[in-house]
Amino acid sequence: MWNQPYLETCCRSALHRLTLVGRPGRPDGLKDGPCLKRLEGMGLARQRPDGRFEITAAGQDRHATEIAPIKKSA
Repeated sequence: MWNQPYLETCCRSALHRLTLVGRPGRPDGLKDGPCLKRLEGMGLARQRPDGRFEITAAGQDRHATEIAPIKKSA
């Protein structure tokens, strides 16, 4: 049974961008700001003291299972 809140397409994209940017993080004030705040509320991202957003361990798990799952070869 699926028990995680649904991620809108824009928030899925914002979560993916967090994986792509890595350690530098995403600055606040960009167009995906509302999604980054939503992801933060869900525990999938966090805003650092410098104001940039980074992915959390929960966000990495969600990304791996829902956005970019690794396909096992048969």
